[in-house]
Amino acid sequence: MGTPPGYRASWWVYLLHQLPRTDFRFEVVESNFAPQDRGYQEALLLLASVAGLCLAVSLVLICVYLIRFCCCGPEDEDEPKAQGVCCVTWSCMAAVVVCCAGIGVGFYGNSEANDGVGQATAALLDANLTLSGADALVWQTGVLLSGAVGGDLTRLEEVLAPRTELVAVVRNTRRQAEAVAQILGGLPFWGGLGGSPSHLAHGLAFLEDYRWLAYLLLLLLDLVVCLFTLLGLAKESKWLVVIMTVMSFFLLILSWGSLGLETAAAVGLSDFCSDPDGYILNLTQARTEVSPEILQYYLTCSQDVRNPFQQRLTLSQRALSSIHSQLHGLEREAIPQFPAAEGNLVSVQGTLNTTESNFHQLVALLNCRGLHKDYVDALKGLCYDGMEGLLLLLLFSILSALAFTTAVCSLPRAWERFRSRDAEYEDAEDDDPFTPQARSPLPRSSLRLLAPPISNAPVSQYMNPSGLFSGSPRYDNMPPLGRRSPPPSYSPSMLASDVCASQGEPGPQCRMDFPT
Repeated sequence: MGTPPGYRASWWVYLLHQLPRTDFRFEVVESNFAPQDRGYQEALLLLASVAGLCLAVSLVLICVYLIRFCCCGPEDEDEPKAQGVCCVTWSCMAAVVVCCAGIGVGFYGNSEANDGVGQATAALLDANLTLSGADALVWQTGVLLSGAVGGDLTRLEEVLAPRTELVAVVRNTRRQAEAVAQILGGLPFWGGLGGSPSHLAHGLAFLEDYRWLAYLLLLLLDLVVCLFTLLGLAKESKWLVVIMTVMSFFLLILSWGSLGLETAAAVGLSDFCSDPDGYILNLTQARTEVSPEILQYYLTCSQDVRNPFQQRLTLSQRALSSIHSQLHGLEREAIPQFPAAEGNLVSVQGTLNTTESNFHQLVALLNCRGLHKDYVDALKGLCYDGMEGLLLLLLFSILSALAFTTAVCSLPRAWERFRSRDAEYEDAEDDDPFTPQARSPLPRSSLRLLAPPISNAPVSQYMNPSGLFSGSPRYDNMPPLGRRSPPPSYSPSMLASDVCASQGEPGPQCRMDFPT
């Protein structure tokens, strides 16, 4: 069938439309868009299952890597540990950067797809407004003509009964008015579609709202995981890296799953966009009673296609012109003889003028230009912006899946490197005499054992500078406590006071003789 004027399928559509399709029995399936066909459904499912196969390969590779990481030692023991930590950290950061780039692409693609569906929805609502306006005009015109036939024209017959030739003119006018109402009542063809464009627009908008929200949440979740992964690597937080590893594995599965859905949707949309007219004609012929000539007229809107309403509109125009001329003749001949008929004639003329105005508006609405423009706008929204958005989302899924695969493989190794570095730091603390653990106070029993004997010498001896710095063996030969950093310069009396305070019961050795 082809494409309508004003719309041309993009090369992305052409490329995806050329992809081979097979069903579950590996039989070739035509690329014509037929979502109700079982073979076509199987072909799309088979294309979507390629992403499932990639997920299985990723899981196998991750399992092999983790088994080797857990069960086998490092290959090169001479490799510096700092260099290993740097390599693992940079690989994780590279995966996060790639994922962030994919997230940016995904945000743009999600917006483009939403804009395309929004444009298609707006076009469908405009088409529905056109059809509902035509419905309103047909209904209003039918009501006016029926009122004129049943009211004013019937009373004119009664008033003009003495003149049979005038009564014949009035009856002919009645028949023509009834014929116009019947012709106009048969113009609306959209009643046989089984639904209005507004129903399709609302259903499409409903699905798009949930799709947009789901992808927005997925993109935000990916972004949060990337940011917290960077934070865990920067802070070397083991528990945060473990949590982000689990989240990366979960997002890996979601990424491959979304890739399968996007692949099937993109291929199906390309099949529709390559020949939209053929699918719409086949669908309406199979499910509705709408004439193919009418659909062909609105889908192509070409001068080569004849207007299917032209004959009925011409008959209606001729009938209205005839009614108008007959009313003018009655006004010239009947009003001088029957003044009571003037009011009814004026009312019928007013109805005729309104009918002619509605008729011209109806002709403009039934013209193919308005509805064809809405049709082309809907196609451009779906097949240009919608297709571009789908392809960008597909690229986002590929990048995020590869990035999370790398992250799941690299983050456990980074966690192990963090543990080894912490163990080295703890060993260094045990050997360092200046660490807080080395400077911790000794038990009181040790202090009691290391305390020097209490002397009853006078205080003056202890306060004598020559005695303090004369190299007395009592102070020079005392070893440092625990062979660690030198203790503070406590006097023997102060040390004895601490020992007595720790015992709780003053004894003879705790008494000090002061000179009187």
